[in-house]
Amino acid sequence: MTDNDAKTYLHDELRWIREAVLSKLDGLNEYDVRRPLTATGTNLLGLVKHLSTWEARYFGEVFGRPFPEPLPARGTDMWATEDETRAEIVERYRRVWAHSDTTIAGLELDSAGHVPWWPRPDVTLFKVLVTFLTEINRHAGHADILREQLDGTVGMDAESAAAGQNRHAEVERAAKAAAG
Repeated sequence: MTDNDAKTYLHDELRWIREAVLSKLDGLNEYDVRRPLTATGTNLLGLVKHLSTWEARYFGEVFGRPFPEPLPARGTDMWATEDETRAEIVERYRRVWAHSDTTIAGLELDSAGHVPWWPRPDVTLFKVLVTFLTEINRHAGHADILREQLDGTVGMDAESAAAGQNRHAEVERAAKAAAG
């Protein structure tokens, strides 16, 4: 595999998982995309805002191409205020994608970057791509669970939702049987 093949593969995976995260907002009302679903307040729109912020930082400032818009302050990037609309957050995320895509397309995998908040801050595009893919996939898993908590939707289609409901019943039966 060439470096170009690896970069194309990683970039395609990033594009796919971005869309998967955004799809978790589909069909939900404003309250449901914003409501806190964990003890720390995690919610779907907050995850999108968080991913937008950190993607902008990793593929922007790390490679000397700061995102041209203000980013949320640390600690405010995991939730949407009442003054921020879903459309604004989603549109900013898509602008971040375009900015990141330009960075990724314009650099080689061994291009140097600097992550000042890491203990070993000198990095390559390859390391940032792998690290960010790990991070976004972790949050995509959170989004899957949050969406399932909201309305039972799992996966990307009705067939997987039905399979999830059947699995829930079987798991519940096994848990009760094991508990005596």
